Order: sequence, then structure tokens, then C-alpha cells
Amino acid sequence: MRQQHTFHIPVMGTAFTADTPLKVAQFGINSVIALADDVLLERLRKVYTEKNNLKYEEIKNNTKDYRADRITSYLNLVNKLASQIYEEYTTATKEKVESLKTFFSTFPDSSELKKEFNKLTEKYFNLVEISTWLKENLNMGSIDVNIMTKVDKPNFFKDEALPSEYNDAHAALRGYANSDLASSIIFSAGMNPRLYGYISKFKDFFPNAEGYIKKKIVLKVSDYRSALIQGKFLAKKGLWVSEYRVESGLNCGGHAFATDGYLMGPILAEFREKREELIEEVYTICKASLVANNRVIPKKTLSLKITAQGGVGTAEEHDFLIKHYELDSIGWGTPFLLVPEVTTVDDKTRMQLVKAKEKDLYLSNVSPLGVPFNNLRNSSKDAEKLQKVKDGKPGSPCPRRYLAFSTEYDEKGVCTASRLYQKNKIEELGISNEITEKVCLCMGLSAAAVVSNGIETRESTAVSICPGPNMAYFDKLLSLEDMTKHIYGLENFMTRTDRPNMFMKELNLYMDFLKNKLEEAKKDWNKKQEKYFNRFFENMNDGIAYYNNLFDNMKDKYEQTKDETLASLEKTKSKLAELALEVAALKIVPVVS
Repeated sequence: MRQQHTFHIPVMGTAFTADTPLKVAQFGINSVIALADDVLLERLRKVYTEKNNLKYEEIKNNTKDYRADRITSYLNLVNKLASQIYEEYTTATKEKVESLKTFFSTFPDSSELKKEFNKLTEKYFNLVEISTWLKENLNMGSIDVNIMTKVDKPNFFKDEALPSEYNDAHAALRGYANSDLASSIIFSAGMNPRLYGYISKFKDFFPNAEGYIKKKIVLKVSDYRSALIQGKFLAKKGLWVSEYRVESGLNCGGHAFATDGYLMGPILAEFREKREELIEEVYTICKASLVANNRVIPKKTLSLKITAQGGVGTAEEHDFLIKHYELDSIGWGTPFLLVPEVTTVDDKTRMQLVKAKEKDLYLSNVSPLGVPFNNLRNSSKDAEKLQKVKDGKPGSPCPRRYLAFSTEYDEKGVCTASRLYQKNKIEELGISNEITEKVCLCMGLSAAAVVSNGIETRESTAVSICPGPNMAYFDKLLSLEDMTKHIYGLENFMTRTDRPNMFMKELNLYMDFLKNKLEEAKKDWNKKQEKYFNRFFENMNDGIAYYNNLFDNMKDKYEQTKDETLASLEKTKSKLAELALEVAALKIVPVVS
């Protein structure tokens, strides 16, 4: 069946896309559910069973495998309901044909599906014929899931440590593996060898003779080298990576995993140039493993998709990425936070996003993971944190414990945003922003769904949200129809004209990141730091040279901003040279024994 859309909706937080498939799957749009918070998914299962007059039996946390069981049950419910919605949507009625005409009007004029549907409904039309065509040509959007590989805390049952398969990420993987879904699991945040090894325990991740894989593996990666290393690791276990999802290191939402100065354009170019080499090299390893383990061997080489996401905001950028880098799909995340039909965000926070400018969107240190986190200034969670410090009660209760990785005050683990950790740390070192700036993301990132669905709770309902820098350029609520038309260039809903090209935005973000890193490093300068910065400068200079060549030779694209972009590149190159001189001037003081 033909791919309907060239965009997908990536995972956002734990709550913001938790029920998105129920809103978009009937339109053939792929979206992603986060599996981090089983408590939230269980609450949403209750909400949707009651909405649909289905029987609900609570899965309590009094068994060893409650986390996996909750995830399986929620995913099965979403799959069942989404399939029903899709079946109803593709069964044509006279009234529904008008809404279908609106639906197809959002497709680009080049779409063959749009042309065929318009021809089918031009004058007289047959409802049975239309229904048959719809079911043959409109595939349901994939209900994909996401696991952050490093969020894999060990667990206990009745004070007894459980084996690693009960770790958080392992249990989430098992919950997905046991579900009815035929879709993809996206692994983000880098390689977790033990978790990757666990995938091979489940048959749905292996291909059949025709090359069909019921549950596909997708890796979110920051560069080609990472893709090759992880792809080979999984291939040695007979597991095929069906998609590499390239995400900008800084021009994205959520946690930001910055590269050592590798920029998006050159990274995508390397994937384009080495795509066939990647397929051949990894498939050879994968096939050998399948043979060695007496598994089914596909009749032909397995297929591979390359997709990208992070900072795209115009139809011109979308179209350029697809055509120039030969990508299969583009992820549009942050802008969809302004589409109430698609994402779950409470009204107050959504209006803050509408009004947000560059100064309101910043890379923070609030995450207990110790990874930079894109944050909205003055969110209700940040306001709650500041009030607690003011009241002399910093930190939060820690009922979820998903990020309880420090064993400094509890062998079972404690979160650095927790009241226990911050109280003890302040008693040792005195109060400081470094201690109290951490916030409870487990509760904060799920709160929007709690508020929006009117779920009763005694827990905090203050909201954390993690839009990317691209949010500054969108300033109104949009419908799904509006956003789809914007993506495909049928209409433009971005009122600001001063938005930089996505590549230039990322480059500027890396410059700011580099300056801040350098100021921090000066406090403890050493040879290792010197090597890191020199490598960073080299990669950034290579990226600037690539963009100079790209924009200088570009035809019919970015004509209005080309001169401005080239001038901006020269300025950035000069600033980078100044920083390099700063590093060269720093002296390494020899250690005297």
C-alpha cells in the first residue's frame, strides 16, 4: 500500500502524544506513544474504556510484572479503538464524502491519491466503489512506541531486587512485545547493550521469508557512525533496524543530545551517500546471524528507511529535506503542540506556547537525567519549584521513581529532583541553584493529560513541557487540516518573516552551546578539554564549509534568504575563529609531582 504522508508525529514528553494515534491514525498519519509512564497509561486506559462503554479492570502494582501488563493492555486498547475509527472512516456515506473531500484537499497537488479520489468523486459517485477504493488505498497510521534506553532503573518487589528483565525499559519493551500491535518501536538516548540483547527474546522482531517484520526496530540517532555501530550490534543478534531516525542535536524538543559539533546537513548528506553501503554491510551480518541461529532467512535484502526531525518549520524545508537528502519522512513535533486535535496539552500551557518567543524557550538543566532539557520559561512546574524553594521545602515527592538513579541516600535509588535528595544535599553543602533547579519530570510531563482529562489525583498537577526552539515562530492554535496544509505548502500559517533557515538556527544554537561549554571548561582546563574543543571546532568548520557550498550552488530554493544566509555563515565562521583563539591562548599548567 502506498505511503499517504511524508511526515510523521514524533514522541513528545510522556503525555503529549500518549493518545495521539486515536486522533490521527485514521488519516494515515504515523505517531508515537512514550512507554515511560505506566501509571499514566493505566489512567488513560480507564478514561478511554469508560468513554467507549467498555469494561475496565484496574491493573494494580501488587505483582512483579504490573508495568509490562499495563503497557500491553493500553496498547491493545488503542489498537482496537484506532482500528474501529479507521474502519468507520473508510466506510463511505453520502455525508462522509464531503469530509473526505476536505481530507484530500490537504494533500499536495502532486499526490496520486488526491488525483484518484477527485476523479472518483467528480460527478456521479458510487459509495460502495468509494469504500472499496478507500480500504485499498488508505492505510491506517502506524501506532509506534518510544523507549528512552537509559531510563532503565532496576526494580524491587517486596524489598527483593528483581532480575534485569524487570528494569523499567526492559519491562516496557516486554509490554510492547506482548501487544497486538504491528508497528515500530523507537529507541532513543543511545545504546543499551543489555536492553538490545533482550529484544531477541521476542519472535515478532524477526523477519519472515517475505521480509515482513511485525514489530520493527527504529533507532533515533545523531550521526552515521552511531547508526552503523548500533545497527551492527543488533544485526549480530539477527535483528534488523528498519529505520534510522536522524534528530538534530539541539534544534529539537525534549532532552537535547548535542553532538561534538556535527551539523544536521552534513549528517544527512552522509546517510544519503552511504545508504546502500549501510544496508549491504549490516544485512550481511544480520543474515549470517539468522543462518547461524536456524531462523527464517528473507528471500531478499530487507528494506531501510532514513527519516529526519528537529526544527523543520516550512513547506520549503520539508520538501527540500525529502528531495535533496532522499528521505522517507520528516518528523514534525513542536508545531503540533499547537494543534488541540492532535496533542494533549492543558489550555493554560497551550496559550503560553502560543505567546512564547525565543527568550521563553531555553536549554535548561532541570532534568534529573543530567542531560540538557528544552524548557518553557515560567511553566507551572517551574513556578511550583520556585515556590517550594521560597517556602523552604525544595524538592518533590517521588511516587514514580522512573529517574531514581542516585544511590547516594538510598540503595534502591533516589531522584535528584526529590525532596529526600535535595534535603540531604542542602544539609551537606548548603542551598544552591545547582541542587534546587532539578524538577520532577515524571509528574510534570504527565500532568497535562491529568488536567485535560479531569483525572482526580492528590498529586501535583503542575505541568512541565519541552518544546523545541522552533515554537517561537508559531503563534496561533491550528487545526489538523491547517497544519497539514502548512506542511505541504498549500497555505502558510507562520506569520513571522524573520525565522532563520532550520540549518542556520541549529548552527546558531551550537554556537551558543559552545560558548557556554567553554566558559564552564575554563574553570577546570586540561588536555582532554583542549582536544574536545579542537575536535568541536573542526566539525563546526567542516559544517560551515558544507553549508557555504550547499547554499551557494542551490537553484530555485531559498532565493529570498540565500544572500542573508551566506553572510550569516561568514559571521559565524569569524566568531568560531575567535573562540578557537581563546582556546589556543589557554595554557595547560603541568602537574608538578
